[in-house]
Amino acid sequence: MENIAFIQLTERKIELKIIQTRAGRYRILEEVINQYDLTDDLTKECLFTPKSRQDILKILNIYRYTIETYNVSKMVAFASNIIVKARNYRGLLDEIYTHTGMNFILTNDEEEVKDVYQALISKIDVSKGAGVYIAGYRTYVFKFNRRSVNDFCVVPYGYINLTENFSSKAERISAVKKELRDCQIIKTFDEEILVGAGVPYIDISRVAKKLQRNAVEIDNNYELNKDSFEKVVAFVKDLDVEKIKKIKGLSFEGSDSLQGGLAIIEAMFDLFKNDYIVVTDANKMEGKIIENLVGAPVERYSDLLLNSLDSYYEFKKEGLSINANVYNMAILLFKQLKVVHKLSRVYAKPLKIASYMFDSGKFIDFKNYEKHGFYAILNSNIVGASQKDILIASFACSCQNIDNFNLQEILKFKDVLNDEDVDAIRKLGILVKLAVTLNASRKNVISDIICDILGDSIIMKTVVKSDPSFEIMQSMKLQDDFKKIFKKSLQII
Repeated sequence: MENIAFIQLTERKIELKIIQTRAGRYRILEEVINQYDLTDDLTKECLFTPKSRQDILKILNIYRYTIETYNVSKMVAFASNIIVKARNYRGLLDEIYTHTGMNFILTNDEEEVKDVYQALISKIDVSKGAGVYIAGYRTYVFKFNRRSVNDFCVVPYGYINLTENFSSKAERISAVKKELRDCQIIKTFDEEILVGAGVPYIDISRVAKKLQRNAVEIDNNYELNKDSFEKVVAFVKDLDVEKIKKIKGLSFEGSDSLQGGLAIIEAMFDLFKNDYIVVTDANKMEGKIIENLVGAPVERYSDLLLNSLDSYYEFKKEGLSINANVYNMAILLFKQLKVVHKLSRVYAKPLKIASYMFDSGKFIDFKNYEKHGFYAILNSNIVGASQKDILIASFACSCQNIDNFNLQEILKFKDVLNDEDVDAIRKLGILVKLAVTLNASRKNVISDIICDILGDSIIMKTVVKSDPSFEIMQSMKLQDDFKKIFKKSLQII
């Protein structure tokens, strides 16, 4: 186990993340972001003013004490290549090193793309497509296939300088399109998946969700379709900067992000001809972290969901952890009882999440931990599943205790969930609880089950390694709930 500090310096903020890493996985121990605005220094004066230099050094010296507190063994400091616009940027970096010992490395365009892509494929389950990363002063468009970037191009406009250089929306869109038409990636794009990263995508998606009355507060893996995007355009059209700043949930860069970002994304929709863009909250910092992970790296991409679940428990699991056993048992029950639950395969992912994270609520409070599991799953940054999958899994985990089923709570998400999903939630909840009780002794006693379905009853035969008396006793306590949901009596032998 090792603690590593990552520091990122951009034109708008200095970000510090301290992570703890083990076996190729990591968790965040501390995150600090201090915001400022170097726009005038970079675009008007082309010099870092004494005040800007002083402010940056003050922040970094404070960060240094935080880093020392966590006893980090390694520090990775990197700066956006936009700072080279200031003629005295080298003097600033030397001054930082002299006063703090932090050796900032400038990232070039290729490294920026690599970092974003590295984070993207660790958060979105897609093997082939195109990515668009909108930064403050540049937009990067890249094609990827077979876990590598094939090609990329750089548009010299981001959400900041596009707003500064062009006053009208039409001028902004025209400027972006002019640059994009010379991009080879656009010419060879053939209706593949389009993934969007960067602050504008997140802010625009949050506004789109508000307009849709979508209550799922997850940024990653949101599908921003053309209809939703156009509603955001119409909503923002008559808002001035001050009104935009008052929209709840936006980043501190909200006004620039929306005005410049909308123009870039509209140009993307027009040229790529896609019906939707998959939004990810992947960013450069995450890419740097993944690149510098210590320990034996795990295979992150063969099963993105399972790796995500494993990562969640890497720093929480105990010696008697049965999460993987419950996960496997739940999948087995789903297959064996298919003619009983009558659920389609689309519910396999929610079941996997809910079963692996069946005890996640215990980290909040043991009492009625199933209910707390709803919030734990919904806010756990799981990847490799859709937002709908994660929402269904959250409710299913809660419904391990059938008394937790609350239709009024579910109806808050009626724009995401349908009647079939509501029916599935209770069924998945019972399957998860049954998988838990079949592992009651935490000794992996039951290796397999065979279900005989006879009219109104089900006989579940266990294949065991040792005495399963405790597992059977605990599982039979679910007999009444099982019959209530599946209309069949249950017998386990």
